Amino acid sequence: MDKSKRLFLKSKQSFRRSLSPIQSGDRIDYKNMSLLYRLISHQGKILSRRVNRLTLKQQRLITIAIKQARILSLLPFVNSLPFANNGKKKFEKNESKSTTRTTVLKKKK
Repeated sequence: MDKSKRLFLKSKQSFRRSLSPIQSGDRIDYKNMSLLYRLISHQGKILSRRVNRLTLKQQRLITIAIKQARILSLLPFVNSLPFANNGKKKFEKNESKSTTRTTVLKKKK
């Protein structure tokens, strides 16, 4: 083969998909909180199939289970934990210098 033709050939790499995080014994259920917490982000969002390495059927069942757990108040809709905000305070009290109308009028005189 010429060198120019050899450049365009793809190398054959073995592709091995890693195992699913859901074992055969795990039930996809709204009561299985340890499983559901593994499949949501720190913000409380449902992670995608690509990130979770799930099949389409498993992802649909997980989505239904997470939504049921949220409705039953087993999972929060939005996480407001301190580690989710990267250590930043959400609301900081600013010391504002408020002046009243009487003090402004006194200064003008």
